[in-house]
Amino acid sequence: MIKTIRPKLELLSRDLIQKIIEEAYDILEKQGVFVENQEALKLLREAEMKVDESTQRVHITSQLVKDCLSSTPSIIRLYDRAGEREFIVGEDHVHFDPGSAAVTILDHKTVEQRKASTGDLVKFYCLTECLEYIHFQSTGLISSDVPDLISDSYRLYLGLQFSKKPVVTGTFRVEGFKPMFDMLVAVRGSEKELVEKPLAIFDACPSPPLKWSNLTTQSLIDCARAGIPSELISMGMTGATSPVTIAGTLVQHVVENLSGLVICQLAKKGAPVIFGGSPSSFDMRKGTTPMGAIETMMIDSAYAQIGKYLNLPTHAYMGLSDSKINDSQAGFETGIGAIVAVLSGVNVISGPGMMDFESCQSLEKLVIDNEICGMAYRLIDGISQRDEPIAKNLFEGFTPDTQFLSMPHTRKWYREEHIFPKVVDRDTYDYWVYLGKKSITDRASEEVERILQENPPHLPDEALQKELQKIMTADAKNCGISSLPEIKL
Repeated sequence: MIKTIRPKLELLSRDLIQKIIEEAYDILEKQGVFVENQEALKLLREAEMKVDESTQRVHITSQLVKDCLSSTPSIIRLYDRAGEREFIVGEDHVHFDPGSAAVTILDHKTVEQRKASTGDLVKFYCLTECLEYIHFQSTGLISSDVPDLISDSYRLYLGLQFSKKPVVTGTFRVEGFKPMFDMLVAVRGSEKELVEKPLAIFDACPSPPLKWSNLTTQSLIDCARAGIPSELISMGMTGATSPVTIAGTLVQHVVENLSGLVICQLAKKGAPVIFGGSPSSFDMRKGTTPMGAIETMMIDSAYAQIGKYLNLPTHAYMGLSDSKINDSQAGFETGIGAIVAVLSGVNVISGPGMMDFESCQSLEKLVIDNEICGMAYRLIDGISQRDEPIAKNLFEGFTPDTQFLSMPHTRKWYREEHIFPKVVDRDTYDYWVYLGKKSITDRASEEVERILQENPPHLPDEALQKELQKIMTADAKNCGISSLPEIKL
């Protein structure tokens, strides 16, 4: 049979990719990057890189970058909470996860944003666990009922209890890594098992242009030594914090990510690293960073192509919207972004559920976006030749009365050829009226409630729950916090 062709999108020629990388090497060596972290500076000095002590600017040679690229794994294998289901991050494998660290949640009843609380986070994790096309969970909401000091560890604490899926997370304080690491070790049983079967990805964001802060650099070092994949999140904004041209922003993106990769490899040779980001077009009329802009999607697709050229796993913030409600804009921006992302073969796609410039999460949008992700997966599955011959035998004895509905061939292949969304409207107009003229958001809200009512959380065993609570309580006490919110199921 004829082999299926997977559709792909490539925006850069090989010559342009090489030119971008060459310029990035030149900037790294001649201009350098700023590194605030003293431990990283020590590692770079030991690697015989030139460090300007007064400015903390480090000049990194292309040879060191190439050496570090050669030791960085091209594939990362993540595992679920039980350590049973494997997810390959690399090559053209694609995984969606909800966009991370939203500061508000969209309330469907009031159609207004509000601060999220523990109950919202629990619902978010339980819902994510049940969505077929969202392969990973994320610490996607910040809880307002705990102090900022423990917000990062608290989000992971809840996520590890209420979802079995691998988690995309990160720390907002240097001290936050240890309790989060301890929780991951508790789930796996030992540090060795956590290295063998990673459960989490940690985001680390350089500060554009060309700077690694003390916090994010320490995260790179800590994750590298713990065997936890670091996801490099360069965030240049065209004409604001990076060159105004897309190609120029790509050069800066490569500089920032390669410098982060070098720090990871110097901390631990062979450390897993993901070439990712959240760059954006910058709208100078509004002073905003439109993640749903086609130019943003083009930057994402192009740097993913560069990451693949460098033989690295890739990531992007795509499949999200800048709209404030679940409207047509939310749909078309999310849909276009998801399709561009899968056609580009981005390995980790963060975005479903997100709106308002990555600041807000919506449970209803997450349900809708799950179906967009399903359509995107169907697209890259391509068109298969199911039979030999393809179809000519089905027309033998063809008459005006021939129909395909009752053919065994139809029954055999119908569900293989099609996916069946639940909240997308495919009813006739009359039946849609009969059902109450509901919008897709109304149907998604009903689906959220149905999923949460019919699917009790898959909690870990009691011993692990107690161990996670012990670690979280100790972290809170170390930060001067005497109690944690009550968790209601």
